[in-house]
Amino acid sequence: MSGGIILSRRGLIRAGALGAGGLLLSGCDRLNSSPGFRAVLESGEDLHKASQRLFGRDALAREYAPSEMSPVFRANGSREVADAAYRALLAQGFAPWTLRVDGLVARPLALPLAALRALPQRQQITRHDCVEGWSAIGKWQGPRLAHVLDLARLRPEARYLVFHCADRIGGAPYYESIDLVDAFHPQTILAWRMNDRPLDEAHGAPLRLRVERQLGYKQAKYVMRIEARATLAGLYGGKGGYWEDSSGYAWYAGI
Repeated sequence: MSGGIILSRRGLIRAGALGAGGLLLSGCDRLNSSPGFRAVLESGEDLHKASQRLFGRDALAREYAPSEMSPVFRANGSREVADAAYRALLAQGFAPWTLRVDGLVARPLALPLAALRALPQRQQITRHDCVEGWSAIGKWQGPRLAHVLDLARLRPEARYLVFHCADRIGGAPYYESIDLVDAFHPQTILAWRMNDRPLDEAHGAPLRLRVERQLGYKQAKYVMRIEARATLAGLYGGKGGYWEDSSGYAWYAGI
């Protein structure tokens, strides 16, 4: 994945955000409904997926020095969760919380936060790019998703991972999905720590996905459950994510 391709994709996103009626959105949770804006997001989808898979399957997103971290890192998507069960967990510092890993696995898991913290950790300082057009550089820490999947032992028919989240938008549950190529990428982690502190609510506590070669709306927050599936058909709107279902956003969202 060349730097030129990354810049071209980001440039298209910014041009779309500014050109579709001049609307700069307040966050990734608010979308420009213009068909032209959606077309900009979808343009180059196949090109970017092909370039990442054929020419840079294991290529790393750029990582930055601590001195390059953004002084302010805006929260994308939901800033808080209304669900009563989530709020009870938050009040207890997520001590009773467990991450469920199920579906097409040989060994379903229920992992408390302490278990995730005890796994080998990866730290990475990367750039988050939102569909709105803003970016920020932050430091993330957590176990590689690959380690968790190794514990769960995926069944041969598994093709996708679905991240079920605690937040809801307009009454609909938030979810996202990735395929196994991105799931096993070395920079794909389950982050519980941001900028050397445990995640706060606005940034997705207790756990969020970081899949660094994709746009911000793929970085699912408030992850409660990871489900391994053979297909995305029949799940909610069938397109693999809340925004993909509701607003036609591209599923792959590579940058």
